[in-house]
Amino acid sequence: MKLVIIDYGAGNIKSIQFAFKRLGYKAILSSDPKEIKRADKVIFPGVGEASSAMQKLKESGLDILIPKLKQPVLGICLGMQLLCKSTEEGNTIGLGVFNVEVKRFSNKVKVPQMGWNTVTNLKSKLFENVKEDAFMYLIHSYYAEANTQSIATTNYGLNYASALQKDNFYGVQFHPEKSSIDGEQILKNFLEL
Repeated sequence: MKLVIIDYGAGNIKSIQFAFKRLGYKAILSSDPKEIKRADKVIFPGVGEASSAMQKLKESGLDILIPKLKQPVLGICLGMQLLCKSTEEGNTIGLGVFNVEVKRFSNKVKVPQMGWNTVTNLKSKLFENVKEDAFMYLIHSYYAEANTQSIATTNYGLNYASALQKDNFYGVQFHPEKSSIDGEQILKNFLEL
């Protein structure tokens, strides 16, 4: 299986590569559109700030390529947020795969949300063999609103979409590569889609 992690300068790539290595797969890091198109599965990671990350995608033409991919794509953290319609972070227009707006948490909760929290209302094969209320590791100041494309929700002052799905696109706000056995199960499920 050819597994490609999109390289656009925004992401904690090593921990994702190590997580797949533990599952017996080598994940290639690439920004080459031809290599990304040929992949069986694509990981769209992201750590950082939305507007500068989006700018990097535009400079490389990946903003046009990513929404057209036909194989399973997994957006992680900022990667998921960039797959949305827009984000309040830097008033950024996203890739528009998910028809969802990303908003900033209110000052009524500690921002960023950092640490372990539960995921509930699990839908989709992505969560096969993962129990309701499983703990996942999160670090973020912005959230995708709960909506019809939500396949998991988390409560942090409000219920928000901690995972999304539309067609071959999946997105998780949490870091499965840092979320112990349940996170590893999600990555395994993604590989088996």
